Amino acid sequence: MAGNDFDSKVRDWMRGRRGADELSWTIVVVGLVLEVVGAVARVAWPTWVALACVAYALWRMLSKDVTARSAENAGFLRATVPVRKFLRNPKAAAQEAKTHKVVKCPKCGQKVRVPRGKGRIRVTCPKCREKFEIKS
Repeated sequence: MAGNDFDSKVRDWMRGRRGADELSWTIVVVGLVLEVVGAVARVAWPTWVALACVAYALWRMLSKDVTARSAENAGFLRATVPVRKFLRNPKAAAQEAKTHKVVKCPKCGQKVRVPRGKGRIRVTCPKCREKFEIKS
């Protein structure tokens, strides 16, 4: 019975908090890598930076400002799409880079995937319908 009581207290305490997300886990992993580097190199400063990384990740996980933490995580996910795509399947990402390239619409900034090696082509933006020419 005592274990169940503790679980419910922890659940109540975590209510309204974000918990772990991709950005927090990445910060923790960076901290652990820095800790290993510091231990192997026998240097103290990476250990302090690693401790700061883990403390920041914990602060993010326990923060009650869910909106701000969600926005930070969404920005992190947007910024790391190419890296995550490559890490998920490096062979497919390399093949994709050989056959296609991504260009931005000059009007709205929408990214458009176009085939490589077709010379000058006319592209229509799927978002704003702007037509523009690029060299593929």
